[in-house]
Amino acid sequence: MTILGISAFYHDSAAAIIRDGEVLAAAQEERFTRKKHDPAFPTNAARFCLQFAGTSINDIDAIVFYDKPLLKFERLLETYYAYAPKGLQSFMMSMPVWLKEKLFLKKLIYESLDSIEKVDRKKVKLLFPEHHLSHAASAFYPSPYEKAAILTIDGVGEWATASICLGEGNKITNLKQMDFPHSLGLLYSAFTYFCGFKVNSGEYKLMGLAPYGNHGSPEVEKYVAIIKTKLIDLKEDGSVFLDQKYFNYATGLRMVYDNKWEELFGFPRRGGESMLEQKHCDLALAIQLVTEEAVIKMAKEAKRLTGADYLCMAGGVALNCVANGKLDDAKIFKQIFITPAAGDAGGALGAAYAANYIYYGNERKIDPTKMDALKGSYLGTDTNEQDIRMVASKYKGHFQHFADENELVEKVAGLIAGGNIIGWHQGRMEFGPRALGARSIIADVRNPEMQKKLNLKIKYREGFRPFAPIVLAEDVSDYFEHKDISPYMLIVKPVKKGRQIPYPANFNSKELLDKLYFLRSDMPAITHVDYSARLQTIHKETNERLWKLLQSFKSKTGYPVMVNTSFNVRGEPIVNTPEDSYRCFMRTDMDFLVVGNFIFDKTKQPEWLEKDDWKTEFTLD
Repeated sequence: MTILGISAFYHDSAAAIIRDGEVLAAAQEERFTRKKHDPAFPTNAARFCLQFAGTSINDIDAIVFYDKPLLKFERLLETYYAYAPKGLQSFMMSMPVWLKEKLFLKKLIYESLDSIEKVDRKKVKLLFPEHHLSHAASAFYPSPYEKAAILTIDGVGEWATASICLGEGNKITNLKQMDFPHSLGLLYSAFTYFCGFKVNSGEYKLMGLAPYGNHGSPEVEKYVAIIKTKLIDLKEDGSVFLDQKYFNYATGLRMVYDNKWEELFGFPRRGGESMLEQKHCDLALAIQLVTEEAVIKMAKEAKRLTGADYLCMAGGVALNCVANGKLDDAKIFKQIFITPAAGDAGGALGAAYAANYIYYGNERKIDPTKMDALKGSYLGTDTNEQDIRMVASKYKGHFQHFADENELVEKVAGLIAGGNIIGWHQGRMEFGPRALGARSIIADVRNPEMQKKLNLKIKYREGFRPFAPIVLAEDVSDYFEHKDISPYMLIVKPVKKGRQIPYPANFNSKELLDKLYFLRSDMPAITHVDYSARLQTIHKETNERLWKLLQSFKSKTGYPVMVNTSFNVRGEPIVNTPEDSYRCFMRTDMDFLVVGNFIFDKTKQPEWLEKDDWKTEFTLD
């Protein structure tokens, strides 16, 4: 049985295909169109999935869309009615779109698929699971657990903004949910907006800014108190009641009422390019602490309702890896599995899984020899030697080819140990928002200038942004306060205590930019200001070439750890093809590009003559 899952028309459109319960391929549309968070129908991603599976649209058993548009339309109408006459402008803008496109979604899906291949509408079944069921399925079904609690938290689906489910065998049972307009995800997005970042893309920046807040300071405690007494009522089960007189997202065109928030916190909304100040850091920390408290309360409620030993998580809030680390530390569950594509893109895969196991009732089989069923999340497009040679020919690129993998790995490990920054393009592209070592920029963790150089010279983004480490799974506990796996870079843990370097006594009184470049550990490039790091453990069974590279780097330096950041610049999707990678390599200060068995040395490439301005082509996210 072959099933195609689709997510589209909001943000992060994607397609995924499974056969007899095995995921074959999954990809986000943005990687093909080069439009970050592309909401359009995933024509390119769906075409890729079908080609990879070697099937046609008319031979698959079902096409599954990741939510129920009519239920979402019901929520919109009821919300506008409840708040009338407020929201008239928003209503007038959104209704034509809904009436023209969203209410005729079946027709739109079929017409979009027709651009790939003419669809036999009588033959191909079209299914619509609920949004949070798609999230829950994306986490539970590929997990290694026969029985688990499932926690999904995001902005909003149809009505649900969070849910607690029980997964057992091939079944998922919804036990409890929180409904719109009350939403932990929308609360976090409101603070993302107020701190000057883009909603639905800048939330991870807010999370990265929070450690620069001063823990335990009167300012942070004051902000936490304002949030919990004025903006929300946080219940013991983790649900939140948002006072809508401060929020504008239900019927307006913005997240919050700026003037009311300025009165609450004592300063105006930050402009997107303006200077970050300590008050922004303290506010980011305050909402992060409240979010962590809510997530832990929800997890305790999930434990109480299910009695399960294991927890699966999905939804956009599940990408808050700091909260995930705190949840892991709380030891409410024996183990936690967070799906790598936890946001809406992963809904495509979850929708396909839901159809397979819930609609068709197929048996679920767990392979005890594997960490999970997602193959390291390397589910996207692959690269062959001909593709690389064609790009080199097009741009007259100079390269060195290595027939022997071990020789290539030794060469690259030596380049990294020598302080070079490497564009690393290998194997199948990752599915989800993180670069997991297939489309990555990698560098030496020991270099105290590396964070600054990567942010300002490669990524062209804010200097406070941290970088994540990749580490050999077998060595993780020697470098970080963590003894388990973290294959999808979705958990934050402290750097090992003995590796930390204490700050001076007056550290907290310094401004944000002054805090950035204190030496914090023997791995300064990946140690955040609070001594934490967002871990990714590398496993031989899912990424053998990267595992070998880390082994080689360890033999040369003593460190089985490297910097890993996504292969792109700010505002650009992660690279997909060798051409994407070569162009990014030539338009930044990367030193070497390694694509497959080919190494491109920047000093030997022809002059880059394109006159576009890479730093302004993509906007801040």
